[in-house]
Amino acid sequence: MSVKSKIHPAWIAATVTFFTLVATAGFRSAPSVLIVPLEDAFGWNREQISLAISVNVLLFGLTAPFAAALMERFTVRKVVMAALTTVSTGAFLTTQIHAPWQLVATWGVIVGIGTGSMALVFAATVANRWFVKRRGIVMGALTAAAATGQLIFLPGLTRLSELHGWKSIGITIGSASLIMVPMIYFFLREKPADVGLLPYGAPEDWQPPKHSGMNAAKLAIVTLKEASSHKDFWYLTGSFFVCGLSTSGLIGTHFIPAAHDHGMGQVLAASLLALVGVFDVIGTIFSGWLTDKYDPRKLLFFYYGLRGLSLFLLPSILFSTMHPSTLVFIIFYGLDWVATVPPTVMLCRSVLGPDRGTVIYGWVFAAHQIGGSIAALGAAVVRVKFGDYAAAFYISGALCLITSYFVLQIAKGKESASLKS
Repeated sequence: MSVKSKIHPAWIAATVTFFTLVATAGFRSAPSVLIVPLEDAFGWNREQISLAISVNVLLFGLTAPFAAALMERFTVRKVVMAALTTVSTGAFLTTQIHAPWQLVATWGVIVGIGTGSMALVFAATVANRWFVKRRGIVMGALTAAAATGQLIFLPGLTRLSELHGWKSIGITIGSASLIMVPMIYFFLREKPADVGLLPYGAPEDWQPPKHSGMNAAKLAIVTLKEASSHKDFWYLTGSFFVCGLSTSGLIGTHFIPAAHDHGMGQVLAASLLALVGVFDVIGTIFSGWLTDKYDPRKLLFFYYGLRGLSLFLLPSILFSTMHPSTLVFIIFYGLDWVATVPPTVMLCRSVLGPDRGTVIYGWVFAAHQIGGSIAALGAAVVRVKFGDYAAAFYISGALCLITSYFVLQIAKGKESASLKS
């Protein structure tokens, strides 16, 4: 048997995307590392710094649906290379800031738009274009890359900031972004037809989805308008809003400063958050495997329910040093971090059909980031008002429990097989 018959190019595309997402997602981990150093360097309060993070997370999400449409029209490679260049520009400019509004402009606006043009929309596009079979597990792996990259670089960036100052983070991220551009240009293939093959697992009579002929912006807006008449779209949007609120917005942004409030060193806190990223790989890939086999609605019910219960426990298990209960929380939260993504992506395909699935997911992901944006700023306001983050953790936990009920209403009455078409 030839090598060509053994290794489908889809797996090469997935591998390139995986490592690109690991590296680029690391760029988004910097804000949580910068909170305490910027407080020390400029005397800014936590609300001022968190506003820039909130804007970053918000634009990261609002850019996503348009990025998905742009990828369909102008190719994935061009959009991702342009996004990397934008991130690099914003990161380098961050090293020149002297006022909070400049942090909002550079890290909030420029880096937010750049990273929003990639991330999970990039992963969903590659998974939907290159795979028919194993789409769930591939989406799980690429999702894990996006989330894990955001977390595993935290200890290194924290240590870098301690040794060389906070500006070293912007210089490092700006340089790394530029290095990634030629990798995308030379190694990422656009679609299976470019190499004369069908997607992995596609039947011989498979036909690619028909393009609407609309420009990218119009396709995104029309898709939103059409999807808005489907209640399943709003269930998915609401559930992913809570997902973003309880992960990247709350824990991803504020775990390090919350642990620091309890006397824990920043490097240790960053290492624990990085450990979330390690277990995220396991949890999300396993979730992708489960999504290929079981009802995605039931998976979401368990993911949100268990996440909500764990958040109620968090305020009582933060200590100045490593504690077994804290470690248990970290492991569990890692397994659950973005396990919601593979079943959500699968359900997005059922709203307007598979050909609009990626753009639908772009809008659902926008809700994810709106939730994250609100939590990034809202948790800081709670911390300033009450002196700790406990109320923020309790509110997020309650919303997760409520969401666990509503996800069961998605696509109610439809056959399970139709959800995976």
